[in-house]
Amino acid sequence: MSIDTGGPAPITVAYGDGIGPEIMDATLRIITAGGAHLDVETIRIGEAVYAQGNTAGIDPEAWESLRRTQVFLKAPVTTPQGGGFKSLNVTVRKAFGLFANVRSCPSYFPFVATKHPGMDVVIIRENEEDLYGGIEHRQTEDVTQCLKLITRPGTERVVRYAFEYARRYRRAKVTCFTKDNIMKMTDGLFHRVFDEVASEYPDLESEHWIVDIGAAKLADTPEAFDVIVLPNLYGDILSDVAAQIAGSIGLAGSANIGSKVAMFEAIHGSAPRLAGQDVANPSGLLLGAVQMLVHIGQGEAAERVHNAWLRAIEDGVHTEDIYNPAVSRVKVGTAGFADAVIARLGERPQTLEPASYPAISERIAVTVSERRPERKELVGIDVFVESRQPVEALAKSLEDVAEPLELVMITNRGQKVYPGGLPETFCVDHWRCRFQGRHPERPLPYEEVVALLGRLVTAGLPFIKSEGLFSFDGQAGFSLGQGQ
Repeated sequence: MSIDTGGPAPITVAYGDGIGPEIMDATLRIITAGGAHLDVETIRIGEAVYAQGNTAGIDPEAWESLRRTQVFLKAPVTTPQGGGFKSLNVTVRKAFGLFANVRSCPSYFPFVATKHPGMDVVIIRENEEDLYGGIEHRQTEDVTQCLKLITRPGTERVVRYAFEYARRYRRAKVTCFTKDNIMKMTDGLFHRVFDEVASEYPDLESEHWIVDIGAAKLADTPEAFDVIVLPNLYGDILSDVAAQIAGSIGLAGSANIGSKVAMFEAIHGSAPRLAGQDVANPSGLLLGAVQMLVHIGQGEAAERVHNAWLRAIEDGVHTEDIYNPAVSRVKVGTAGFADAVIARLGERPQTLEPASYPAISERIAVTVSERRPERKELVGIDVFVESRQPVEALAKSLEDVAEPLELVMITNRGQKVYPGGLPETFCVDHWRCRFQGRHPERPLPYEEVVALLGRLVTAGLPFIKSEGLFSFDGQAGFSLGQGQ
């Protein structure tokens, strides 16, 4: 996608809540002084909109501005406590398909304290799927569930973006974190797609870590990593960890990239207790705005602003959150820090690595590979029922209505308890009951599955939910129970 740099770039700005208006004022002052050429539209989001009964926290007309400008610079917002209110960030990400969340986490040592002076990690997080679909249900008195959704197209988009990003910004390695030793199908798909895409980038090193040991390695030796791509939940957690161990979560900006729309923000919250005191650090939002300038093709302004910011940090002009008498020269507030950065426009850092952005007027674009259709056949059904009977009594009731299907197993919280379960296994009132055909060589007619559900209701075992069991090109598309 080419970027038109002939006139001012239209962007949508939201001042947010808490410290949001102060840090947005500072950010816009700095980037405008740095040469950003912008046509700003302002929208309302956050507390005031929630208070009017809008559960998404964004005015209806604001959507039109975002669709028109396709670039959103957003200050932090406060989501009201209690149920019934949606996360504005998640709403915007999902509505506009902002599939990649990009967070740069470099060290600014020795000017900002860190135990990892050589750290320079970029976290690229899948931004729409995983457990963040928000599909949750209470199913029994004992059990609630949250569905984890990983898709092949969604995974391929973010993984391919990570490799393209690494190539664009002259990075050497892309690392994938998953937990596919346990979640063999969902995280397994993410890992498998990563390996497939990595094979197309022989100029870049690639590797995979199980997320728990990978997270430990990231916290202990972040210098071992370059670009890390990972599913949504792990990415949410570890991007905050990476920002904090680099120096401060308050310094980290974030880009949310879609095929058309993009959103740029700080990763910290609205800090309402600091609002109106001129003490907040605008750096996170400012560095998010720097990413925005690169995105809209104003790389020269981005470089000028970023280098002036680095020079201010080097000169010991620090806000309260990072002030350290050992290295800081003067403590300033929000407005004073903005003034200090503006005064250094045109300068470059002397100790820290200067910012340099490629003079490319093409945004990173990714496409999803076409795949041939697979042969999908119904081979069984998992029926979830609620019962406080002993498992042997439940199994007898189920076997009485199974014919012409066969009760293959019963699990409780994923552990096989019938047949051949252990009496020590702790069970709750939520049972997965697997039925399959007695002739594995032929697919099941849907009518047999529907009839089974009816027989279960008649027998006093109404189903909570059911999941079809399918094979794809003859390979099972479902997991076994632990212990099976």
